[in-house]
Amino acid sequence: MKLSQLFLLSSILISVPCIGHAETAFWKNTSLSAEARAKALVKVMTQYEKLQLVASQYAVDNGSKHLPIPKGALGSAAYVPGIPRLNIPAQQITDAGLGVVNPNHIRPNDAATSLPSGQILSGAFDRNLAYEAGKMVGAEAFHRGFNVLLGGGVVLSRDPRAGRNFEYLGEDPILAGNIGAAEIKGVQSQHVVSTVKHFAFNNIETNRKKIDMKVGEKEGRESDLLAFEIAIKKGNPSSIMCAYNKVNGDYSCENSYLLQLPKKDWGYQGYIMTDWGGGHSTVKAAKAGLDQESAADQFDNKIYFGKALKEAIAKGEVPQSRLDDMAYRVLYGLIQVGAYDYPAVKSTQTEDIAGHEAISQKIAENGIVLLQNKQNILPLATSVKKIAIIGGKADQGVLSGGGSSQVTARGGNIKDSTGIQTWPGPISYFPSSPMKAIQALVPEAKVQFAKGNNIVEAVKLVSQSDVVIVFATKWSAESFDNADMRLPGNQNQLIEAVAKTGKPVVVVLETGNPVEMPWLNNVDAVVEAWFPGTSGGSAIANILFGKVNPSGRLSISWPKSLAQVPYPTITNVGQRWNEDDPVKEDKPDLSGITTFNLDVDKANVGYRWYQDKKIMPLYPFGYGLSYTTFKYTKIALNNNLSVKNPTMIAEVTVQNTGKKDGADAVQVYGTMPSDTTSRLLGFDKVALKAGETKTVSIPLDLQAVANYEPKAHHWELSAGTYTIVVKPDALSNEGVKAAVHLNKMNLAD
Repeated sequence: MKLSQLFLLSSILISVPCIGHAETAFWKNTSLSAEARAKALVKVMTQYEKLQLVASQYAVDNGSKHLPIPKGALGSAAYVPGIPRLNIPAQQITDAGLGVVNPNHIRPNDAATSLPSGQILSGAFDRNLAYEAGKMVGAEAFHRGFNVLLGGGVVLSRDPRAGRNFEYLGEDPILAGNIGAAEIKGVQSQHVVSTVKHFAFNNIETNRKKIDMKVGEKEGRESDLLAFEIAIKKGNPSSIMCAYNKVNGDYSCENSYLLQLPKKDWGYQGYIMTDWGGGHSTVKAAKAGLDQESAADQFDNKIYFGKALKEAIAKGEVPQSRLDDMAYRVLYGLIQVGAYDYPAVKSTQTEDIAGHEAISQKIAENGIVLLQNKQNILPLATSVKKIAIIGGKADQGVLSGGGSSQVTARGGNIKDSTGIQTWPGPISYFPSSPMKAIQALVPEAKVQFAKGNNIVEAVKLVSQSDVVIVFATKWSAESFDNADMRLPGNQNQLIEAVAKTGKPVVVVLETGNPVEMPWLNNVDAVVEAWFPGTSGGSAIANILFGKVNPSGRLSISWPKSLAQVPYPTITNVGQRWNEDDPVKEDKPDLSGITTFNLDVDKANVGYRWYQDKKIMPLYPFGYGLSYTTFKYTKIALNNNLSVKNPTMIAEVTVQNTGKKDGADAVQVYGTMPSDTTSRLLGFDKVALKAGETKTVSIPLDLQAVANYEPKAHHWELSAGTYTIVVKPDALSNEGVKAAVHLNKMNLAD
């Protein structure tokens, strides 16, 4: 706080005798900092009001306890009543990993726009698009009356089976942290609180409510925690959501190391909330740094931050100052994004549906990855006469991921009646048909569909067509990991049979993770569409027919098989946890793995693991094809480093050397002295017309090539020569290099 603000605040506090007068509401003064206003509010709050702020109530009547929706709640993940006398708004809290969720359709006619999956958002390598994504979801949340949005997942993707990889932003901390930060800023620009989650090391879902993730401090700070550090420092989310799992023996939501790290080391002033069912104690959690317990009435063994917290404070087990700090942090979070001054109220005004769905489509078109394109079969010619489309419900829609991020699309989701029907299902498709979008692009063509469950029928259709597009799907969801990397059902056999016809074959994958492709050499093209969102059908069609030039890149390495990954065997992987059952500390654990030691890949997540072990995956991080070609001609470094300004800028000159307009994801990597492992330092997306050359300025995050020193509690750049290279993917030997000598330097934590 500035001295002038401190003087103003102290003067007001001395001169105002009674808070009942209008002139005493100085916390409304928007010229004061959020810090000053929040502190002023805490001073005039009662103990009851403070306790009210630090615990939310579940706001959906669908759980095992069948609690009614609280009065005043809109119906969503949780609710905290407002305090009208102090103009503190109610906290209307909604799940929104990929868009505003309508749980169990409890709000009639309330559908929303879903973003594509996290692999697409991060695979676009575009901060501006990430900001647009967040802004759109924030606007839809505010329009519906919500002011706290549970999004911002930056957990690193360490395993290609992890159930929530589709919500997260890839395997690299620099990419995930920066894309996450931009998305958070977009959300909060709409006066809506964004979380960043799940803090931390929620890398797998198997037995997620009890598993203990073991990781060293150095290794943790240089991997997952670096992604969180970047997202928190650059995005400034008002809230952090701690995870279900334990970390080094303590549950994340009562882990003093984790909960104090952002507050003490990163200057974080917002609040830390539990995940739903992540609360385990009163005194331990409060003293560790937890600020708000989420929906304990439904998901925890008991309400820890209600009567129990009040009694613990009265007994001196928890200091009064800790409760004051909890309340302050919640208020600070609301004030700093404008949620206090601009309360969200459900709007009756018409929403910009077309504009929002266009943003989702634009992100999909920028993040879908072209993996293979033999003889440049893609883009398909609009003159094609007969097209066979097979599988994946492509005649109806596109697949989405399951769990708390499941959005209800306009027009209603298409449910798969043959799969799981209970949470985290049912398996759902958004009503954006790739087939209908293709037919609209080539109205003169004969476009026919076969479900794919009958291989003989599918092959017969293919034999009568000029080209075949096979849609292959694999669902992923919260609460369980995929058991393997195989496509389910008969899809591999279907693709093999179709390929044997000799007709040109394009495979479009809609998956939440990489999959094995035993038929890869027998098909002509492969497009990874991930889960492409509520406008995904049009995005896929536009890429297949060249209306859009694909520019997505892989944000997760694609192994050939599980034999290549750091943890090929995970006990009981694929088993689902009963989410309606709170964690019982004395309950026998029947869910398999209870301890997961991150001692194989350590800080070398993803492509760094493959480099370190000299393994070549099927496709590396950063890989993706285009309908044009790019060449890097120059890289120059702005090397004005100092302790006060530890930044470096790479000026990269890139040329579109092909005959089509396109966009390139420019990736800059660095190698430390006496090391051969390159690490992503910075990135940007640049659009270039055919033959055009541009120079782009890319800020480099030097923590990627620094060492975290646990004893000294700082980041340290070693003295020596660093190699900086711009190249098409993490494991490529191509590119343009520059060398820079740096002196030993500490980076601010």
